[in-house]
Amino acid sequence: MGYETYLWIKWLHYLAFISWMAMLFYQPRLYVYHAEHMENKGFTDVVKIQESKLYHGIGWIAMGVTLLTGLAIILFAKPELMKAGYFHIKLLCVVILIAYHFSLGHYLKLFKENRCFKSGKFFRMYNEVPTIIMFVIIFAMIIKANLM
Repeated sequence: MGYETYLWIKWLHYLAFISWMAMLFYQPRLYVYHAEHMENKGFTDVVKIQESKLYHGIGWIAMGVTLLTGLAIILFAKPELMKAGYFHIKLLCVVILIAYHFSLGHYLKLFKENRCFKSGKFFRMYNEVPTIIMFVIIFAMIIKANLM
């Protein structure tokens, strides 16, 4: 892979990651509103549409592009990353984000079926998970990678 091609793939990887993170940040916020207004059917009907469109229309696409471009970078441009300890930290964080993504889908299904009884406070706390993981990923890929 040429250097220019690598830069374009890396660019797309960053864009997709930012989009994925936006979904991971905002989806639980919608769940906060949903959980705190369960008695208002008109409101929750609208929120259900927003939740579904965000999760399916942005989340899945952004996650898929993030994973595919990341894999392309590892396989074709930077296979030596697999030997770096900081990169293993990043990969562990990616696995956690994928699991978190699927957990949001689980809550989406429960809300759609009116069977989610978690509180708004729970989702406020749950909303912090991707923030912490993002801090670790950025630390690993910028600070640790450039101190090695």
